Amino acid sequence: MSFDAPHFTDETKAREYLEAIRWPNGPVCPHCGSMDGAYRLDGAAHRPGLLKCKDCREQFSVTVGTVFERSKIALTKWVLATHLLCSSKKGISSHQIARTLGVTYKTAWFMTHRIREAMKPATGSGQIGGEGKTVEADETYLAKSPKTRKPKGQPLHAKPAPQVLSLVERGGNIRSKYLDDKNIRGALDEHLDMRSRLVTDGSTTYKTVMPNKSQHESVDHSKYEWARGDVHTNTLENFFSIFKRGLVGTYQHMDKKHLDRYIAEFDFRRNNRAKLGVNDAQRTANALKGIEGKRLTYRQAD
Repeated sequence: MSFDAPHFTDETKAREYLEAIRWPNGPVCPHCGSMDGAYRLDGAAHRPGLLKCKDCREQFSVTVGTVFERSKIALTKWVLATHLLCSSKKGISSHQIARTLGVTYKTAWFMTHRIREAMKPATGSGQIGGEGKTVEADETYLAKSPKTRKPKGQPLHAKPAPQVLSLVERGGNIRSKYLDDKNIRGALDEHLDMRSRLVTDGSTTYKTVMPNKSQHESVDHSKYEWARGDVHTNTLENFFSIFKRGLVGTYQHMDKKHLDRYIAEFDFRRNNRAKLGVNDAQRTANALKGIEGKRLTYRQAD
C-alpha cells in the first residue's frame, strides 16, 4: 500500500476509514452502547467527526473509548503508524516512526506502545488448544547474546534474561507470556486447554502437566533429536528466531515492564501473517479493530 493513500494524507478520509473499521454497521455509542441512530454535529462550533447519541445524549467520536482517546495527534499519523508497525516483520523503531511521521521520539514511543496495546488479544479470549488439537510449548530467554556479560553482583546461577513462554496451536494461533515471577506450570494452567496433545522439548517441567501421560510427547534436543514424525517444536523455534532478531536488530532493548506489549506485537503479526492470506492492509485493519475498550495513558506506559 502506498503512503499517499487517502487515509494516510487526509484527516477526513482517515476518520471515515477508522469509522468503517470500528463501526461497520453504523455508529455505536461508547457511553450507553446504543446503535439507534447517533447523528453528526456539523456546526462550525463542533470539531470534525463529533456525534451525539439520541438515547443518552452524550457526545462522542470514533476515538472515544479507544487507545486513541484524548490524543492530539492527527488520525492520519495514527493510521500510518499502525500500518508501519503491522507491515514490518521484525518491528520498526520509534526513532524511525518519529522520522517518518515528523513527530518527536517521545511521541512516537508512546504511539507505538498504544498500538501494541491494541494488538493484545481481547480479555477472555480463551485457552490455546482443545480436544483433538496439538499444541507446542517452549520457553526462551531473551538474551541479546551468549557473550553478554552478567552485571556485577548478579548471582552465579541467576537467570540470564527475561523468560518468555509460548504456546502455539498447530494450524492456529500463538500466545506468548512473560513469566516474571510466575512459574511455567501456573502459566500453562491458565492458558493451555488440558484436553490438548502437548508437544515439547525434553524439559522435565512439562512431564507432569497433562492429566494423562499419553497427552504429552517430546523430543530430546540434548541428544540432537529435533523431530520425530510430527513431534517437534520447530514452529516455536522459528517464531523465537524472528522475535530475537527484532530484539537485537530493531528494538535492542525491551524493558521488562513493557515486555508484554512487545510480545503481543510479535504474536499479533504471527497470527495475522501473509501465509494465512492476510496482507498488510488487512493486518492494519485487524490491529485497528483492537483499539476499542482499551486505554493507555503516558503515566501507565512510562
